[in-house]
Amino acid sequence: MTLPKPINFKVERYIGGLSEFKKIDNPIKLSANESALGPSPKAIQAIEKDKNKIFKYPESDSNSLREVLSKKFNIDPKRIICGSGSDQIFDLTCHLFLEPGDEVVVTEFGFIMHRIYASLYKAKIIIAKEKSFKASVDEILGKVTDKTKIVFIANPNNPTGTYLSKNEMLNLRKKLRSNILLVVDDAYFEFLNSEDFISGLDLFKNSNNVLITRTFSKIYGLAGLRLGWGYSSKEIINAMYQIKPPFNVNRTALVAGIEAIKDNEWTKRAIEHNTLWSKKIFSVLKKFNIKTNEPTANFFLMNFDETKINSDEAFERLAAEKLILRKMTQYKILNALRLTIGNKEVNEHFIKSVGSILK
Repeated sequence: MTLPKPINFKVERYIGGLSEFKKIDNPIKLSANESALGPSPKAIQAIEKDKNKIFKYPESDSNSLREVLSKKFNIDPKRIICGSGSDQIFDLTCHLFLEPGDEVVVTEFGFIMHRIYASLYKAKIIIAKEKSFKASVDEILGKVTDKTKIVFIANPNNPTGTYLSKNEMLNLRKKLRSNILLVVDDAYFEFLNSEDFISGLDLFKNSNNVLITRTFSKIYGLAGLRLGWGYSSKEIINAMYQIKPPFNVNRTALVAGIEAIKDNEWTKRAIEHNTLWSKKIFSVLKKFNIKTNEPTANFFLMNFDETKINSDEAFERLAAEKLILRKMTQYKILNALRLTIGNKEVNEHFIKSVGSILK
């Protein structure tokens, strides 16, 4: 009997951060860069208020959320598209622009979903080497050919925590051919406060050949609702609306996202918490000779080359303290773990634990 056979996609599968490990009771998950404080209480209230309407379809084009985003960031609502996480925006982008044989340039340790979505549309993935875990404009430009359609850059980057400055980003866009789409992933921009850094949206909101993506999963604490958005030219966004699924953002995500965006005080509190604890944790890691990035986001990439134990041993010993970090195997970053900054109690527990295993 002949059965239907699915296409065998030769695409790497994304491996998320562990939530459980070896039947540890009440594990503390520090593997997915989730919010330390959780969502705004106003977002929770909005969900509670709307719960009896979940039998109704949401808005097809997320108009109410787009209007709030427009006012918040002083941008054109007609140039915004919302999605089920920023992942869906990456998917729509690749669907819209890529044909088999096209080339997509990504950085060596850039967010792995960029290359996964491009691979789904049978594009050739071209990897630009990084220097000390930082993207290089020269390396990216050196990989561009007449087949290049898209360049992806996350800024700051996950999982390395490094970033390109305002001038480096402007130089990259200036030197790329005008018909190459630059996709700037702004997922962690809120956490970075540096004089030489400007978010992708603020840099390129008036550009017609840049697509900026943002997420509600990090600073706004809505990872479980899958909500993100993109901003680009009217031509690109209109084309995305032609291919996006109807009702692609659920109504619970919409009502929560609207209140999360409007609650500036909660966002400020989340940023202040991250700033405080990133500095404290950075100093502790430095004390124990764990090499890491300067504080730029809500996580650290920790290298164990100069410590008495390797990353696998550190993972096991921290897991014994109920702390689950992210292994860097999929990114092929050797002897390293990624740590998410948690709430006060969790951070204090991590600092105590890392001190005990490295003393």
